[in-house]
Amino acid sequence: MKEQSAARDGRTSWRHQLINPVLNKEFKLRMRTPRAMWTLFFYLFAIGLMALSAIYLTEVTSGRGQSYNPEQSKILFYFMSMAQLGLIAFMAPGLTSGVISGEREKQTLNLLLTTQQSSATIVLSKLVSSLSFMVLIVISTIPVYSMIFLYGGISPEQLFLVFLFYLFIMFVLGSFGILFSTLFKRTMISVIVTYGVTLFMFGGTALLFIVLVGVMEQMPQTTTNAYSWIGHIIALNPAAALYSILDPHVSNQAFSVNSIGQKGYNAPLALWQEFIIIYTLLSILALWLGIRRLRPRLRRK
Repeated sequence: MKEQSAARDGRTSWRHQLINPVLNKEFKLRMRTPRAMWTLFFYLFAIGLMALSAIYLTEVTSGRGQSYNPEQSKILFYFMSMAQLGLIAFMAPGLTSGVISGEREKQTLNLLLTTQQSSATIVLSKLVSSLSFMVLIVISTIPVYSMIFLYGGISPEQLFLVFLFYLFIMFVLGSFGILFSTLFKRTMISVIVTYGVTLFMFGGTALLFIVLVGVMEQMPQTTTNAYSWIGHIIALNPAAALYSILDPHVSNQAFSVNSIGQKGYNAPLALWQEFIIIYTLLSILALWLGIRRLRPRLRRK
C-alpha cells in the first residue's frame, strides 16, 4: 500500500510540474468547447476538399488513365503542403495574438499575476495551450495525406520533415503573437500587427526578392561570385523554406549558384536551414521580450 501511494504521489508531483494551473485551465477552455469541435471539422473539411479537388483536376488534365504516377503524386503533395502552410499562417496568429491582451481586457491579468506562477510560466503556458490545438488540427490531417500515397513517389521521411516544419512555423508565429499581445493593450491592434508581420513574412520577402533580382540582372557583372546575397532574403520566406524541403535544388537557384567548373558545389545553406536558424533566434527574442513586458514595472524618477 505504501509503495502504491508513493507511486501515486510521484505521478501527481510530475503532473503538477508539467501541467501548471494556468496550462490546465487553458487546456480545458480550448479543448472542451463546441467551438473547438467545429473548428476541427471545418479545417478537415477544407483540407479534404482541396485534396479531392486536386486529385480530380490532376486526373482530368493528365488523361492517361494511370492510377499510379509519381509525378502526379509530387504535384499533389506540393499543393497539399503549401495549402496546409497557408491555413496554418491564417489560424496560428489568431490563436495567440489575443491571449495576454484578452486577459487584460477582461481585467483578469492582475489576478493572474498575483499567483505564484512566474512570468515565464504564464507566457509559455499560454503559448503551449494555444498551439496545442493547432498541433491537434495538423496531426488530424495525416489521414488526408494518405490519399496521396496511393500514387506513390512520396517517402514517409519527406512527410515527417514537412510536419516538423509545420510545428516550427507554428512556434514562430505563436511567439510573435504572444509578443504583440503583451506589448499592445487592445486585442484588435495585436491581431492586426501579428497578421501584418505574417503577411510580410510571406508576401513582403517574396516581393523584395523579385525586385532585387530584377535590379541585379540589369547591373553589369564585373565579378563572378559563387552565390548571390539575395538568396538570404528569400530564406526569410516560409513558403520558400518549405519548398526547399520538397525540392532541394531550389536553394541553389535562389542563391544563383554558378555551377560551371564547380561540380558538386552547393549553396552555403539550404533555405530551410537558414530559415530555422534566423527565426529560432527571433522567436526566442520575442518570447524574452514578452516575458519582460508582462509585469508592470515602476518608472525611475
